[in-house]
Amino acid sequence: MQRKWFQYWFNSPYYHILYSQRNDEEAEFLIDNLTAYLKPPAESRILDIACGRGRHAIYLQKKGFDVTGIDLSEQNIKYARQFESKQLHFFVHDMRKLGYINYYDIALNLFTSFGYFDTEKDHVSALKAFRKSIKADGKVVIDYFNTQKILKNLTHREIKTVEGIDFNIHKYVTEGKIIKNIDFEHKGKHFAFEERVQAFSQTDFQRMLEKSGLEITATFGSYGLEEFDEMKSDRLILVCKKI
Repeated sequence: MQRKWFQYWFNSPYYHILYSQRNDEEAEFLIDNLTAYLKPPAESRILDIACGRGRHAIYLQKKGFDVTGIDLSEQNIKYARQFESKQLHFFVHDMRKLGYINYYDIALNLFTSFGYFDTEKDHVSALKAFRKSIKADGKVVIDYFNTQKILKNLTHREIKTVEGIDFNIHKYVTEGKIIKNIDFEHKGKHFAFEERVQAFSQTDFQRMLEKSGLEITATFGSYGLEEFDEMKSDRLILVCKKI
């Protein structure tokens, strides 16, 4: 089976160099607000889906929760495992495949860690796995970029210089996907990567979540959990429960 773009890019050290400005403060701000809103009891079990290097999961465990982080990237999980403890575990796992059933109080999918697959069927399979992983009264939280704002303000070409590397970034939209081509030279070698994320709208999520047996109970537009505004909000944050 051919490897997908995300299996290459998220395993690359250059992914972390390009996005090194993503800070823990922002992650902690979101987690503080989400936990204040959801009010999970101490020692609740939380699943962090597509956890990356574990910044949200690590902070959740510090707040006293029992946390499991899963990610498809072996390199991310290898890095995250140095932080493992009795209440914090990391596994290489595909979000479309089920782990535990009716086990978690909350399943989180944060920082646009969704929309990577080619078919709606695959995305619905992932959402069904999210749903099955939570208890009857559990919650699923999805944090996605606000597609409408991204499309309205798309910067087609830019150069980002990080750690002495000039990343040439070309963004465009095709077949309902926001594509980002990233190419650069480093140590005399040329590299080229790609990100392909579905331009899902709020309506798309509603349809897919219903197909998956999930219902939206709250919608927010920022990490401060402000009201969602399709034209102005940076984020689309959906809190869901089992139908």
